[in-house]
Amino acid sequence: MNGSGGEKKKQRQAASPLFEALSMYRASRVVPFDVPGHKQGRGTPELTEFLGKQCLSIDVNSMKPLDNLSHPTSVIKEAEALAAEAFGADAAFFMVGGTTSAVQAMIMSVCKGGDAIILPRNVHKSAINALILCGIKPVYVDPGTDPRLGISLGMSAEDVEAAVKSCPHAKAVFVNNPTYYGVCPDLRRIADITHAAGMALLADEAHGTHFYFGEGLPLPAMAAEADMSSVSMHKTGGSLTQSSLLVVKSGRVDPSYVRTVISLTQTTSASYLLMSSLDIARKALATNGSETFRKVLDLAMYARDEINAIGGYYAFSREIINGRDAFDFDATKLSVHTLGIGLAGIEIYDILRDGYGIQIEFGDAANMLAIISVGDNRYAIERLVSSMSEIKRLNGREGQCLWDHEYIAPVVMLSPQEAFYAKRRAVPLASSGGEISSEFVMCYPPGIPILAPGELITPDALGYIAYAKAKGSLVMGPKDMTLENIEVVNS
Repeated sequence: MNGSGGEKKKQRQAASPLFEALSMYRASRVVPFDVPGHKQGRGTPELTEFLGKQCLSIDVNSMKPLDNLSHPTSVIKEAEALAAEAFGADAAFFMVGGTTSAVQAMIMSVCKGGDAIILPRNVHKSAINALILCGIKPVYVDPGTDPRLGISLGMSAEDVEAAVKSCPHAKAVFVNNPTYYGVCPDLRRIADITHAAGMALLADEAHGTHFYFGEGLPLPAMAAEADMSSVSMHKTGGSLTQSSLLVVKSGRVDPSYVRTVISLTQTTSASYLLMSSLDIARKALATNGSETFRKVLDLAMYARDEINAIGGYYAFSREIINGRDAFDFDATKLSVHTLGIGLAGIEIYDILRDGYGIQIEFGDAANMLAIISVGDNRYAIERLVSSMSEIKRLNGREGQCLWDHEYIAPVVMLSPQEAFYAKRRAVPLASSGGEISSEFVMCYPPGIPILAPGELITPDALGYIAYAKAKGSLVMGPKDMTLENIEVVNS
């Protein structure tokens, strides 16, 4: 935005009302006879030494000067309004239960028991958990796959249109923007298809905060006229872990009702540390985000070029765009295909952490992902690149037989809620083929289920689980944490 309007917006966005109110509270030296019981850190000296007095002094309870997240009327209300403006939304809600809570609130705001929702199968488990909680029926769209990389992509607009025609009574379409690997759908066309059918469009933008502030990045959901989006400010926006936003366009969705839905599950003891971090991070993004993410993008492109120059690795980018299920790509994502050096992504993950003191986001059967964001610099990139070069030299091997895909097409037999609450029995995982799972099985991260409740346990799924376990992935979900047994629907 240019001219006086843009300058006025910039001036408004330079405010941080909740942070300012907390600073005033700390300076006022109030004597606390309320919760939390540590009383500004005095009751837990070891915790205070660990986190710092400045931190503990603002870990406070709701009070008049600091507003209340469940019913904001002053500084939290003002902070949420600034967030809505920054993201081009009509309303924004501070979420202190992570983007999981935002995803579930989105779905629960437009769907109820017995309703259907159209969504890609490579969603985060939080979306499927919402279906279990509310008895919502999934209409899965298989995402495309890239055979070279072995990764799932996004939903194509054509597949969404086909799903809408096959299930015209669905209440919403749910999209990932982007996927964990950085792949984005044709969001504007999907919005047109969805809205023409009278459905709401919901976007999981857990990894897309920067789309709203950077240049040369994929289209954000609010700009595509999506109805709601869950945004993980903590992932690429600079706020504290577990802090998130739910942003809303009014019209098809009533923001007042969304707040009511949020209140069903969100804590009434919201952390002011998390909320103030959202306020501060939003201010930084709205005032300096363009320059910040230009630097992030430059760092990611530099890292990609350097890694590809090593040989064997393939740090992929916008060249995988095909105009369909890979309509766009987030080039800040440092996604690297590793099979060319004979190592699975999870093996690179472990070697980097254990041998080089480098923690990347995740590794899977064929790829690894390093998040490049607001806190990175050239020195850190150089260290990553040199370590990956040495890993190839010392650990690379050719001719290894490695699993070449991570997306397992589901065979849905029952709704997630039916299977989750059905009578169960435990069977050995190795001999569970042909049964219907009543549990999740997934690698975390990224938290995309290999199996979800109600799905047939196929040889493909069992093969991937065995491979992931053997390579050292964190495979989780079943009640039996050893993963020797899995609970199935008692037929």
